[in-house]
This record gives sequence, C-alpha cells and structure tokens, in this order.
Amino acid sequence: MTISYDDFMQVDIRVGTVVAAEPYPEARKPAIKLTIDFGAEIGRKKSSAQITEHYQVEGMVGRQVAAVVNFPPRQIGKFMSEVLVLGFPDEQGAVVLIGPSLAVPDGGRLF
Repeated sequence: MTISYDDFMQVDIRVGTVVAAEPYPEARKPAIKLTIDFGAEIGRKKSSAQITEHYQVEGMVGRQVAAVVNFPPRQIGKFMSEVLVLGFPDEQGAVVLIGPSLAVPDGGRLF
C-alpha cells in the first residue's frame, strides 16, 4: 500500500525528553509508564511503553524518544496513554526505541 506525502504529514511525530518513569506492573504485558516533555507547544504527555526487555525505569529519565502525538488518548488498563512511543522490534520482537543520535530541542517534528 502506498500513501501520499500529505497522508504521511498527518501523522505528527515529535521528539521529547522523558522526565519521569515508573514500573507498570498492572499491565497485561510488562511496561513502563513514561512522562515525556515535548516542549512548550505540546507540553508533557504520558505513555505506557512495553520496553522492559531492553530498558530499565532508572535509565529512562533524560532519554529523548520519538512519539506520535496526535492519536487520541488510549486507555491501557487503569492508565490513560496520551502518545505512542515509537520503536522497532529486535530479532526476538522486543522494542528498541527510536530517538535522535544527538540532542535536539523537545517538540521537534519528524520530516
């Protein structure tokens, strides 16, 4: 399936810095609750991410991640996830997060 560039531009993918992280043991699959700062325009948003294979709660704060910020909020158990953090599966299917290789301003949009 192909999409137009205009279709792609409707997906708002931004970079943000994780400012808080905590375990989410109530989730069906192991997850971490993240609070991500996307800068002044978007602000802080929350996400539940199934990233426990490669990432620990203690190492998440300060990490920049990419996320879709214009999906509607989604209820994940008792937690409302406001953005979709992006990653690629490794050979075993565990998520490897997408983020810039160098620091960039929070809120920057992927083009």
